[in-house]
Amino acid sequence: MAGVKSRLTQDEVKQLQHLLGSRQFSLLYKASVHGYNASIFHAKCDAQGPTVAVAYNGSGYIFGGFTCQSYVSSGGLKGKEGVLSPLKIPVKTASGAIYDYSSLGPNFGGGALQLLNQNAAAAAASSNNNYTYSVADLLGNDLGLIECEVYRVEGKLISKEKMFTEEIIEIRSYKPYLNSVPQIRILVLGPIGAGKSSFFNSVNSVFRGYVTSQAIAGSDNTSVTTQYRTYPVKDGRDGKPLPIIFCDTMGIEEKSGTGLEIDEVSNIIKGHVPDRYQVGFLQFYTPSLKDQIHCVAFVIDGCKIEILPEKLEEKLKQLRRKVNQFGMLYYGHCNGLWCWWRIEEFLITSVVLYSLVVQCKLGIPLAQIVPVKNYCSELDLLCDVDILLLSAVRQLIRLAESYLDNFPFEKAKKEP
Repeated sequence: MAGVKSRLTQDEVKQLQHLLGSRQFSLLYKASVHGYNASIFHAKCDAQGPTVAVAYNGSGYIFGGFTCQSYVSSGGLKGKEGVLSPLKIPVKTASGAIYDYSSLGPNFGGGALQLLNQNAAAAAASSNNNYTYSVADLLGNDLGLIECEVYRVEGKLISKEKMFTEEIIEIRSYKPYLNSVPQIRILVLGPIGAGKSSFFNSVNSVFRGYVTSQAIAGSDNTSVTTQYRTYPVKDGRDGKPLPIIFCDTMGIEEKSGTGLEIDEVSNIIKGHVPDRYQVGFLQFYTPSLKDQIHCVAFVIDGCKIEILPEKLEEKLKQLRRKVNQFGMLYYGHCNGLWCWWRIEEFLITSVVLYSLVVQCKLGIPLAQIVPVKNYCSELDLLCDVDILLLSAVRQLIRLAESYLDNFPFEKAKKEP
């Protein structure tokens, strides 16, 4: 649609591409240009194949819906099971995913979410027999729209099974290009109770094939983790070690003199701290590059990011600045947010909203903030959760590789 500019930012497009497993989106309809009118929407969007509708309100919420079936103004309900991301909202009735009426705009679940309500810049939202959810979680109880766009989702959608396979193969086959670094080391930092140890347990579970709890995890008023621990990840119970080691330590606390301190982080990054060492780190030896940290991952509870105490927020910023002094690359996880990847009809609410809050508070680049779900109450693995965890690990490996690019003189010789 020449001359009409999409409201989606480049980072938001990447988020949708990752979410839908698609490679390209073509803008079909833009309400601020074409008008908030259902007839115009159908004229632009009917018979276009899979589409995603993205709406914006004045409270900063981004939400909408995806359908793999074309709109045809059929005058009826159609669709399959679906879910909301990052909040899980299963469809209760198999045929209740979208409401395809020529007089209505994008309508998911027979009024569960309706855009262009009454041919106006407004939405309508409510739980019903098709979807049950909190309207406040979806759009903050703000029904006014400042924009509504509909995109054709082009290219074959990637199934979650294929996505899982591609990600796990890339991680298994990765090999650091420096002879002196057989495994990359990833330091996991974050406030107490954010899920740092659980993040390692969850990643380890994916490769073990069942839910594990090797690292001590839980919640308390102080950090459950009291030692600095290094955890290699093995591919299967008796499998070979993968080229990654997760480094876990005490949580960051608001009060000075408690929890992990900034100076202690410096010693860890430099590789001066051995496995199982208690708090109060001292310098022990001059480490080699393989003993140092190659990437830092901040794990933040996405449900609590907006209410971080000021002192804790400032401490996290100081840690990020300290990490930058080492030329280190960091990665932010919005832990605690559900983000399911079923490639069928579903409602979506923007993970970008949470990412923007993390970026604003901690200064981490938006492209390096990805929501994950740790295993905490589940007894069995879920493919949707595994995909998120593997995606995060894959990005951590890539960022660590970028850090190792600073040491070209140690490049491994190519095998003949």
